[in-house]
Amino acid sequence: MSRRATLDKTFTQADFDAFATLSGDDNPIHVDPDFSARTRFGRTVAHGALLCSVLRGLVEEIVPGGRQIRQATMYPAPSPAGEALRFEAETTSETADRITLALTVTRLADGEVTCRGETEVAPCR
Repeated sequence: MSRRATLDKTFTQADFDAFATLSGDDNPIHVDPDFSARTRFGRTVAHGALLCSVLRGLVEEIVPGGRQIRQATMYPAPSPAGEALRFEAETTSETADRITLALTVTRLADGEVTCRGETEVAPCR
């Protein structure tokens, strides 16, 4: 039986700035609206690690106390500031010692997937 957790969230520029301070990643594509306006994105976009942090919280809801073994993600489209996003984690397979979950972030406005991946978690015993 598949287990699933979702969260709808909209990041602000202040959220991107705070994450940049916390992570040390102050790439202008994330924190400089003037710079970002001149890029192919047209505005600031989320750090991949920020998206993964939210997804990890959903994994924790499904597998409380689980230890992450592996995670792989890709970012086929940007997650801009001010865009409503849907975060989803869903189990795809489960054994006694390992649970695999699909991870997805989707822009609600147009249904574009902005992050897709998979993680494996060892359940807490």
